[in-house]
Amino acid sequence: MIHPPAIAEWIEARTYRERLTLSALSGAIAALGLAPFNLWVFGWVGFAGLLLLASLATTARRAAWIAWFGATTYFAVALHWIVEPFFVDAARHGWMAPFALFFMAGGLALFWALPAYLARRLLPQDALGWRLAALTGLVLLSEAARGVVLTGFPWAFPGHILIGSPFLSAAQFGGGLGLNLIVLGFAALMAGLVLRSLGWAVLSLAVAAGLSVALIAVAPTPSVPDPDAPVIRLVQPNAPQHLKWRRDMIPIFFQRGLALTAAAPEIEGRTPDLVIWPETSLPQILDRSDVARAEIAGAAGAARVIVGAQRFEGVRPVNAMALLDAEGRIEAVYDKHHLVPFGEYLPYAETLSRWGLRGLAEVLPGGYVPGPGPDLIELGGALGTAFPMICYEAIFPGYIRQVATRPDWMLHITNDAWFGTLSGPYQHLALAQLRAAEQGLPLLRAANTGISAVIDGRGRVVAALPLGEGGVLDAALPPALPPTFYARTGDLPLVALFLLGSLAAIVAGRRSARH
Repeated sequence: MIHPPAIAEWIEARTYRERLTLSALSGAIAALGLAPFNLWVFGWVGFAGLLLLASLATTARRAAWIAWFGATTYFAVALHWIVEPFFVDAARHGWMAPFALFFMAGGLALFWALPAYLARRLLPQDALGWRLAALTGLVLLSEAARGVVLTGFPWAFPGHILIGSPFLSAAQFGGGLGLNLIVLGFAALMAGLVLRSLGWAVLSLAVAAGLSVALIAVAPTPSVPDPDAPVIRLVQPNAPQHLKWRRDMIPIFFQRGLALTAAAPEIEGRTPDLVIWPETSLPQILDRSDVARAEIAGAAGAARVIVGAQRFEGVRPVNAMALLDAEGRIEAVYDKHHLVPFGEYLPYAETLSRWGLRGLAEVLPGGYVPGPGPDLIELGGALGTAFPMICYEAIFPGYIRQVATRPDWMLHITNDAWFGTLSGPYQHLALAQLRAAEQGLPLLRAANTGISAVIDGRGRVVAALPLGEGGVLDAALPPALPPTFYARTGDLPLVALFLLGSLAAIVAGRRSARH
């Protein structure tokens, strides 16, 4: 029988309600590790508290509730920005905001509650150490599933607290799931060592710091952009969402985009080779926008332009981006294929539409239809090949593995005006950084209200435009780094490791309990 020291004894002396409160507090602390706070050490401590409290639960049901309370608080604090879209049209949708946040946070927390229930159910009280190990492995496995179940939502992974830390370098080996392993692995180490000695927990933080230094040492060194590297201009028109589609404001924002496109070069002696406008920035339907496209081309001079637009596929609208030549003609089109549930389309649309409900981001009637899938945009010459992503698609790491050849860079256009100014846009930018670090590829990002940014192959923001300001950003295209280990392997090896590790901990714990 394990006799943990004072900290565990103090927890065991708390009532069930007090433990639920402690779990909720741990979840809130863990969320401070995410952008824009980036207090990643706090995040580590919060997750350690969650694992410790769930492991010390007296029954499987209580373990599940403790984990659910803590994870619900974590997701509620981390994802509080999801209420913002409901207040763009507050009279119509504002009443839904608290329900959306509760059901989103509570639903995602089930991915923690189930592992806690199984770990406590399968392993007895006197196998506490193995139960903590099994719980950690099962949560890692469950979080991997969260990235794909019901179209997936790999946002606010525990490992995302490390995007703003030196540990981002580890993404080249294991991607987001690898960062999850570092965070929850060290959190479990802290929890396990606290059971024996607070000093050992402090030592675990020292080990974490040492690992951070090691990861920095093996991180790829970014190359300086070639003097002849193409110059790309990012346009940030800063159209607030509640004004963006007002009839009297549409021409104002369009003229602002034209003026920014035609602005003097920011790099002396270098005019842009490519101009990028953000998501849905073309005010007319793509196939009916000859005049608008000609105006854009005139403002861009000799440069080609990539613009976010809407078009129709049959009678249904599509969220797209289009490559325009120097005359404004359409050279290529990419259609967004991973749509936002309840934002760009409604599941069970026929039923819900009878109640007057529609997608929050639905501008054209009927909701968007998805495009055929991931693709490449061939730009030719020094611009090479770009991997396009529209808004939500940048949170998914696996799509780039579905294209035929490795691109030269990644392109992300988005309209984060939906998500307020506190945390949503910063977290979205952080996920773009993670995509770049995973692949060793530069990523250029044009966002309507910000944050437009140039990100190098290590995931570092080289240059950016502030949130909530209009402007342009000219930058030489950073070079691609060699393909990373993660780019070659993807998530499958780590998923297999999580599964085998969880099973091994469960088997070892049950055997130790019998002896």
